[in-house]
Amino acid sequence: MTTIGIVGAGAAAAAATHVLDGAVPDADITVLEKSGGLCGRAATRRNDDRGLVYDYGANYLKADDERVVDLVTETLDDEGMVDATEPIYVFDESGEVSPGRDADEHKWSYRRGLTQIAKRLFGGTDATVHRRTRVETVRRDGDSWSVVDADGDSWGPFDALLLNPPAPQTADLVADAAWESPVREELRAAAAAVPYRTVWTAVLHYPFELDRPYYGLVNTDKAHAVGWISREECKAGHVPDGESLLVVQAGGEWSAEHYDRDPADNVAELAGHAAEIVGDDRLADPDWTDHQGWRYAMPEQGAERGPIDAAADHDLYCLGDWVAGEARLHAALANGLDIGEQVADAR
Repeated sequence: MTTIGIVGAGAAAAAATHVLDGAVPDADITVLEKSGGLCGRAATRRNDDRGLVYDYGANYLKADDERVVDLVTETLDDEGMVDATEPIYVFDESGEVSPGRDADEHKWSYRRGLTQIAKRLFGGTDATVHRRTRVETVRRDGDSWSVVDADGDSWGPFDALLLNPPAPQTADLVADAAWESPVREELRAAAAAVPYRTVWTAVLHYPFELDRPYYGLVNTDKAHAVGWISREECKAGHVPDGESLLVVQAGGEWSAEHYDRDPADNVAELAGHAAEIVGDDRLADPDWTDHQGWRYAMPEQGAERGPIDAAADHDLYCLGDWVAGEARLHAALANGLDIGEQVADAR
């Protein structure tokens, strides 16, 4: 039997698990996730009292990788998949909105949100997923790996260990790893060198319908306090008819400066910005809100490949959008497929 441990239950980990479950028939796969959710920053919340579903991290899945398209439309059950067909417009530092990106791009989610991708991928395997299990220590024991969680419980031994946290958190795990190899420091340095954009998100609900020709607005010059605004009502099943729900994601500089400020103040300020950009004063006064900060939201560049490949020679694999070098959901899924195949080939 082949034992495989995976730290983190993000999109890349879900894709890798899907591959390994099929390619390594005797694989015993254990996934350890620190939070209560799946799919990492492709996160979904629900407000059942209001009938709301909203993707508050990654906004949608693009059809930019043929393997990923086949995965979600052919391999997985596509029941409940929705496509926001309205285009994405742009705005600049002054807040002026203009038509921008191609209206024909797929912008996929599900009626129950983007987390359906990971739920369906993990759910189609025999892997065991343990949520609310924070891994704090990684150990190399002879030819195998093991990990210790925050409660002091040990997991393993594993023939291969996959690390799916964001690069800074992977760097911390590797830095403290009980692993006597020069590759450890090389891998730590490579992961630690990946710069990240912080994103602070406000979710704003309104009891009226917003009439606009676009699904989303993106700030192209990165000079505005707001980086992105999207309308969840453009996704079928996410917002009741006659209502609006905006996901407002602040730019990196604003998010870093305001990350630890009172959330109510952040929400109010972002609602004011949304009202100005969209051109509707009513948006400054939402009737219900939610928020989330993502300290390690989006890698600005990929990691150096040499140390990652060297670690793989020791059955330690890193995966995720920071390994792919593109901060997009489809890139994380594609990287997970690649790593799953790489691990399977090495077995």
